Amino acid sequence: MAELMDELSDKVLATAGDQGAASTPPGPVLVQCDDGVFFGAGSTAQTCQDAVARIFASGGHFTGLDYDVFLRHVFGPLPVPIEGPVRLAAGIEPFIPARRALYKSVRIVQGEAHYCFEPVFLDAGAGRPPAVRLSFDEFVADMWAKGIRFGIDADAVRAAIAGGRTLRCVVARRRDPVPGQDARVAEVADTLHRSNAPRELPGGRLDLHSFQNRFPQVAARQRLLRKVPRTAGTTGFELSGIAIAAPAGRDVELVTVAGPGTVIEHADGTDYLVAAVQGFVSVDHRSARVSIGAKIVNRDGVSTRTTGNLQLQGDYEEFGEVQEKRIVEGAGITIHGDVFGRIVSRGGTITLRRNLMGGAAVNADGDIRVGGVAANAVLRTRAGEVHVLRAQNCVIAGTTVHIRHAVNCEIVADTVVIGCATGCAIAARHIAIDIAGPRKQNEMNLFALVPDTARHDAEVADFAARAAAYGRLTQRHTEAIGELRARQDVRGYLALAQRVRQGEVHLTPPQLALFRKMAAKAAPVLQEVGKLTLAARQARSQQVAMGEQALAARRRRDALAGDVRCQVGQLAGETQLRILAVDPYAAPAWHMTSQEVRARLRGAAQQHAPVAGGSAGALAWQPPSGLTP
Repeated sequence: MAELMDELSDKVLATAGDQGAASTPPGPVLVQCDDGVFFGAGSTAQTCQDAVARIFASGGHFTGLDYDVFLRHVFGPLPVPIEGPVRLAAGIEPFIPARRALYKSVRIVQGEAHYCFEPVFLDAGAGRPPAVRLSFDEFVADMWAKGIRFGIDADAVRAAIAGGRTLRCVVARRRDPVPGQDARVAEVADTLHRSNAPRELPGGRLDLHSFQNRFPQVAARQRLLRKVPRTAGTTGFELSGIAIAAPAGRDVELVTVAGPGTVIEHADGTDYLVAAVQGFVSVDHRSARVSIGAKIVNRDGVSTRTTGNLQLQGDYEEFGEVQEKRIVEGAGITIHGDVFGRIVSRGGTITLRRNLMGGAAVNADGDIRVGGVAANAVLRTRAGEVHVLRAQNCVIAGTTVHIRHAVNCEIVADTVVIGCATGCAIAARHIAIDIAGPRKQNEMNLFALVPDTARHDAEVADFAARAAAYGRLTQRHTEAIGELRARQDVRGYLALAQRVRQGEVHLTPPQLALFRKMAAKAAPVLQEVGKLTLAARQARSQQVAMGEQALAARRRRDALAGDVRCQVGQLAGETQLRILAVDPYAAPAWHMTSQEVRARLRGAAQQHAPVAGGSAGALAWQPPSGLTP
């Protein structure tokens, strides 16, 4: 026995004496100390397994074995060496053949080892052999020799041994590998989640028609998603100790979910999807791509069930319908479905790809375009164009209105261009209609928006009257000067004085004295002529100035009046054209509300006499020069 222990010690053990396990320096895999056997520092799973195998192959076994430590270090994943000594067992003793003979063979069925425990007796050579007990430590060593090196059920084996009766049970099981988890994408920002709770108003009340946060918005450089790496899985083991590789989880890359407006960043060993710009979060459910942009894209429609009323800061694009009585407010709105509610934009373009039925489209500063039919609706823009394929029973106001077919509509604009208009009331400075006529009980009324230039006409007349007055004054001064210069004494003196100045006549002293007497006599008259000449020159200057002022006032009046005209290519029934005076300094007529438009146009037909019209042929009208409504 002593020789066997010496051989084992020479092969795998290093004795530390009384120093204890904590002071054992790194070195051998197995270190025997006074308080037990340890796996030495720096050992790996492979070196631990090799050392244990050498102990069992040399005819030894561990006493006081900690089987959990045994499995964890002999078959466990140790990618790096252990840092310090780990106690494995109390000691190592020889496994004598007489004891080894007590252990029977094991049966392996579908990855399980079955063993039959029964009372055993030690053959002493004479007399009845004494009954003995099996040992768990010896059982582990015997199973190792029989090829069962992994997965022994320590609790079951110890219980069967302690029971001391015949029992067949499973003593070891194969461990199947556990597949690794797939990589996944996890949310980082809480703002990615929609909140469909009712929106809270400043006074604490709840708006049941609006959601709290239907379309999340994020800031630039904000982290949105992170990649959770896949795991390698847990390695399985056969009963023989052969490792069974676990399939690793599938990998995923953030690039598959990165849409426009996002970038991928790597920080602290983790991949993040980051917002490149400030904007709204949009998720394409078909491709699962996350995009950040100034425009909101929605495909579920606007209704009490999906979005409620919307108050947005950016552009909005909707692929569904807008339900009746729902309101969408934004800056640049595109709707691909039918609209039954109200669309309000602070700017940009309102684009309705299909129909506007019974709702409204109002734009503060931009165009309105309806690709289908507008019926029983209101279309208003304070500064922009309105384009409609077909309008019926609508109130339309804008800078320029283009309609292919209008029926029973009230329209106010600066310029109106219509293909066919029936039963409408249309007011504009420029009206161009291909075909116009009444429809059933509704008359066809056209109104030329002519600016009221009465004040400017009075200004032109005033400056013209002043110029004429100064002209008459100049004429009177000129006539008076002519009368004074025509007097005999003055005329003679002036003629002689001119010849004397030019050197044609040379006066003798007596003649010079007589010439001086003539000058003294004509001096008062000549002074009066000088005063009248100065007054005439001043009057003439004022006349020219007043003429220029009158011309400037006329130009201002003409510019204010602008070019007013009405053209109808074909009259298909009674059509009347009236003049509707407008204040040039007030807000444009197309800034009126829908109620004011309808009342003004339908009422004006009874208050103003027609200036042109007919039931057949064509209509072309321009106001006469200087017309004041």
